[in-house]
Amino acid sequence: MKKIIALISVVACIQTYGQQKPHYTQYILNQYIINPALTGIENYTDIKASHRHQWAGIQDAPVTSYITIHTPINKKDYRTTATSFDVAGENPRGKRYWEEYTAAEPHHGVGLQVINDRTGPLNYFSAYATYAYHIGISVRTSLAAGFGAGFTNIGLNTSKLDFGNLQVDPAVYNNGLINTIKPDFMAGLYLYSGDYFIGLAAQQIIPQKVSFSDNTVKTTNGKIVPHLFATAGYRFLLGEDFNLIPSIMVKYVQPMPTQIDLNAKLQFRDVAWFGAGYRYNDGFAAMVGMNISHKFNIGYSYDYTTSGLNIVSKGSHEIMVGFLLGNKYDDGCPRNVW
Repeated sequence: MKKIIALISVVACIQTYGQQKPHYTQYILNQYIINPALTGIENYTDIKASHRHQWAGIQDAPVTSYITIHTPINKKDYRTTATSFDVAGENPRGKRYWEEYTAAEPHHGVGLQVINDRTGPLNYFSAYATYAYHIGISVRTSLAAGFGAGFTNIGLNTSKLDFGNLQVDPAVYNNGLINTIKPDFMAGLYLYSGDYFIGLAAQQIIPQKVSFSDNTVKTTNGKIVPHLFATAGYRFLLGEDFNLIPSIMVKYVQPMPTQIDLNAKLQFRDVAWFGAGYRYNDGFAAMVGMNISHKFNIGYSYDYTTSGLNIVSKGSHEIMVGFLLGNKYDDGCPRNVW
């Protein structure tokens, strides 16, 4: 029964051309996954790997894994003198640090995203190369523009199209794995400072048509539709040791209702953080993470759905690990990605 519920939901999404990009509860820790403008934004090579199991307890529910890597090119680091390093006993992300924050020097960034998203009989495997250019537009504010180009392999595992007494098109059913490769493009803008960020991104920019029949993929019926993402956040200093960063993400996918995610992250120095989130008409999330030795970080989130799926779902789990390569200035936590 659980399998049938999940697969019927997948078929319904295909028929209504609904959301085709996965959810990311911890998007605030890696906005690069939704906006290519963040390519090369930090002072080191940033590697992130994530695994998300949505609606645990429901067979064939969405499972998403990704790895991203991006790095700056010709970036002049903001620490240029011996006195700009951390002071012993002082919070490296305290009040003085943010008062002295300056805009980015003009520089480039390059990166790579590899994503696999599986839901029931459908599997989306995507890979993108990304590029961005960053420039300071005021003393404390920078603007980045970026794009990504790659491909998406859409696979249909027809052996999973077993709905009991429901009839499935015999041209598709039990014909093995049907797949196709489609070109894919994304683009974005990101405005950032020591106090706030505002991002706008579009994925699957070029609409395309796809259908599965006769053991082939045809360009009729099903649609690949553009996804629009808007993000914004603000940093509040709570004393010397804590930063509070509320943020919002608005996602628009025609003809689905606009999705709104609200999040708040409480950062203790550059060591640990705690967070909570709310997805409108869907559920709540709790998050926690640590930065370890200026080289490694880890985050975990748990989602509780308030929709009808909570009858059979045991929640959603998402874990993310990050590696900071070439972090010669020992940034304990990101400077521009919150």
